[in-house]
Amino acid sequence: MILGSVRGRVSGWPFWDLPPGVRALVAGVIAVYCAAVCAAVAGTPVRLGQVRLFGLLVLCGAVSVELTRRAGESSGVTRDVYAIWDLPAAVLLPPLYVLLAPIPRMALTQARVRQTALHRRAYTAAAVGLAYAAASAAFHAAAPALGPGAATGTGRQAVLWTLLAAGSGLVRLAVNDGLVLAAVKGADPSARLREQIAGAEAVYGKAAELAFSLLVALAAVRAGLTVVCALPLVIPLQRSLRHAQLVAEARVDAKTGLLNDKAWRSQAEAEVARATRAGAPIAVGILDIDHFKRVNDEYGHLAGDAVLAAVADAMPAALRGYDVIGRTGGEEFAFILPGVPAAEAAEIGERLRRAVARLPLPPGQGPPGVTVSVGIAVTARPDRDLAWYYGIADAALYAAKRHGRDAVWIAAAGPGADEHPRPATPARAGS
Repeated sequence: MILGSVRGRVSGWPFWDLPPGVRALVAGVIAVYCAAVCAAVAGTPVRLGQVRLFGLLVLCGAVSVELTRRAGESSGVTRDVYAIWDLPAAVLLPPLYVLLAPIPRMALTQARVRQTALHRRAYTAAAVGLAYAAASAAFHAAAPALGPGAATGTGRQAVLWTLLAAGSGLVRLAVNDGLVLAAVKGADPSARLREQIAGAEAVYGKAAELAFSLLVALAAVRAGLTVVCALPLVIPLQRSLRHAQLVAEARVDAKTGLLNDKAWRSQAEAEVARATRAGAPIAVGILDIDHFKRVNDEYGHLAGDAVLAAVADAMPAALRGYDVIGRTGGEEFAFILPGVPAAEAAEIGERLRRAVARLPLPPGQGPPGVTVSVGIAVTARPDRDLAWYYGIADAALYAAKRHGRDAVWIAAAGPGADEHPRPATPARAGS
């Protein structure tokens, strides 16, 4: 009876809902982490000074969680500054301590900040622990070459010690981000992590975290108790990081990584206003995936999400770096082409259509290929707002749809223009 109850509870764990490959990754990383902890426990002698410093750093981490818990935690990939207490442990203590450091912090976060699936907390703790253990191993392998007392010295030795500690922090970032990326992309291949991993705000946040970690490590070297002076600084740093995450989430479409509708329109309106002041040409385009409902109905929504992600990846490659691209809803994308006359807009639209038609979609997991219809409004001297040109581009898009799809139609807008859609390439009319 008891055994059956336990088996029922275990079978209901969200862990079993993960794809097989992700289950293997999660279980494997946690198993490696547990083995690393056991090996480190067996091979690390206990020294009171090290235990005291470790306890102080763990306590500071726990206080940081408690002081910043009102900032919350999002359900997706998140960044925090709690790990600033781990780099000092990685460079000043044996790897055992930094392997153990994430456990109390993750338990406290689960209890006091946000409850989530236990396998996620365990995987996060294992990823952080293994990442910092790798950083610790790298640091301790290279540190003897600097000579004794490098951390407390001055001049060249101290600079080299700081650079080595910073390099160890970069090792941790690479390992941790790699493990997170593998798990998230394995569970949801359409997940867009560019901004969270390599976006400007993410890079600034990582740089601030690394710099702060180095300062805490240097403080711990000089006088261990001085690390508590960093606690008041954790609160604004964590809140600013959380604010940056919220701002990014509010601007980015989760399925494609492009600007969402609101953010795209705001940026596109600014581009139209700039072109109006300068009297420069501009084009507004709309791209729609043909028969997208059929993709969802025949292959499922995961296949549909994969198609959206593939099209989103193809668009920046086919357009220019300063063109503004966004997903405006469903299977519809929009783009702004500053400084583009009608002939060039038609060429860009065709390049975009061909790029999507050549997309290599995963065999057996969705349609063999997809096509798109594109409508573009072009004006040599803009004198109206974005909504006006967007409406004309929309009319051109529906002309392309009515005439057979998989085509680019364009319409001239502005003073003296007839605003009548026509095929960008006459040979494709009615195709």
